[in-house]
Amino acid sequence: MHIAGALNRVNLTSIPAVPERKPPQAETPVGRRRWLICGLLFFATTVNYMDRQVIALLKPTLQVQFGWTENDYGTIIFAFTCAYAVGILFIGKLIDRLGTRKGFSAAVFAWSAAAMAHAAAGSMIQFAVARVGLGLGEAGSFPAAVKAVAEWFPKRERALATGLFNSGSNIGALVTPLVVPWITYRFGWRMAFIAAGALGFVWILCWLLVYHRPEEDKKVSAAELAYIQSDPPDQRAIGETTVPLLTLLTLRQAWAIALGKFFTDPIWWVYLFWMPDFLSRLGLSLTGMALPLFVIYSGACVGSIGGGWLSSSLLKRGWTLNASRKSAMLVCAFAVTPIMMAAHTTNAWLAVCLVAIAAGAHQGWSANIYTLASDMFPRRAVGSVVGFGTMAGAIGGMCIAKAVGYILQHTGSYVPVFVMAGLAYLVAFGFVQLLAPRLKPAQV
Repeated sequence: MHIAGALNRVNLTSIPAVPERKPPQAETPVGRRRWLICGLLFFATTVNYMDRQVIALLKPTLQVQFGWTENDYGTIIFAFTCAYAVGILFIGKLIDRLGTRKGFSAAVFAWSAAAMAHAAAGSMIQFAVARVGLGLGEAGSFPAAVKAVAEWFPKRERALATGLFNSGSNIGALVTPLVVPWITYRFGWRMAFIAAGALGFVWILCWLLVYHRPEEDKKVSAAELAYIQSDPPDQRAIGETTVPLLTLLTLRQAWAIALGKFFTDPIWWVYLFWMPDFLSRLGLSLTGMALPLFVIYSGACVGSIGGGWLSSSLLKRGWTLNASRKSAMLVCAFAVTPIMMAAHTTNAWLAVCLVAIAAGAHQGWSANIYTLASDMFPRRAVGSVVGFGTMAGAIGGMCIAKAVGYILQHTGSYVPVFVMAGLAYLVAFGFVQLLAPRLKPAQV
């Protein structure tokens, strides 16, 4: 019914005629070109996380070869997160200026070249420089993908399309532990960086061959183009308007989301960049940790879906928006706390299960904290609020990179790291409740 109503507002002469006796059917497919675009976005996100994670899997190997301290590795990760945070400040405007086709290509080219440059590094400083290039390039991935979704999907499908392409982050984290050990043992660690980076150039070729704006794509049917453009013009314009950062700084609701991500996003960085090292300390080899890491990131996939399902389910049962969102977030926050026991056990699989539960809870938390932006802000401000929150999370990632390196260097133990992880979500929930106790809409 929504689709039929939307089609009434566009030029019906551009849509193939149907017999008058057949009523419009909302379920009738209008074309699948836009889902091919979504598939390319999924591919890009998968490659993004593969390039990001290779160094974590190779940390034990590189530490032996180059004599890195834990602080040295923390500095390398700090360089990436710092560049990522800086890139978020300007990369969106650059992509807007270049356009989605050229802008996304430039971002993937930058991070793929940087990923391959790791293979030529021979010192901690050179690895840090390569990570800076990787961080700056990867900062463009999510803004460009969201912009592509906005160009190719009507509002009613954008959440689904975004969820589908963003699931590539979990798939990338799942695939990398299965592929990198094999490449490393067969061809050496340098080839692992080269192979992962080369995937980006394959993606660029596919992207340039396929991607155009819908109205410029010759393979889009008239019916699908009308469907893509079926949102009312005023809503489409409003959705593409940004809100200045200085305005967001004055809003309690924006700070609720920013602080919610500042304390929790860094924990995901810990799972991504330090889990292989943690597993190696439990006695697992590079090939032996493939299955445990698969289990951990499978847990993240389940949590990503489960966190959103719980919130939506409570809403359907008649709970208020505030109670539904906060209850789901609180459940996720408490589900993380058992990770504090992970460093106390010598049983590798018990530790893996505790981390998998925590990783799933993080993704459930993340799904709901992003949703708070659309709950409290008008459409025109959601992108700006999410960008503000993402930047805050990246700044938190910079802090955790140095903190974990310092802790491991001076204690040799993950106990303090996992205690921080177990408490971070409860602290973040406290700030969200303090700053947005009723999820009152922000006056932008």
